[in-house]
Amino acid sequence: MKTCLIVDDSKIVRKVVRRIIEGLKFNVLEAENGQEAVDLVKANAVDVIILDWNMPVMDGLECMQVIRADATLAAQPIIIFCTTENEFSKIQTAIMAGANEYVMKPFDEEIIAGKLRQFDLLSEG
Repeated sequence: MKTCLIVDDSKIVRKVVRRIIEGLKFNVLEAENGQEAVDLVKANAVDVIILDWNMPVMDGLECMQVIRADATLAAQPIIIFCTTENEFSKIQTAIMAGANEYVMKPFDEEIIAGKLRQFDLLSEG
């Protein structure tokens, strides 16, 4: 079973995304800021990260940069930014810094499933 790390400072958003991801047959880890996410990625095999931009302690962009720069990781996870940031320059910054995809909030299960399918992360059937 694949593992998804949900990183968002909103407990409600994490709960909604958890329901979607568990329904898609993933193990789920949660972090409420970028530093917690970095620690979890170093300690666990994570296949995909759904990452918010604006968070305390360490924002999503810095978190992604730390993860992408970590040569000790056995495999780099797919990173999907899932945020309310809709300025083209921010989307471009995220993609250029290593995000695999960018999804605007609000979203639904079909949008998330489509992104996971795009990276062959969903089991068929």
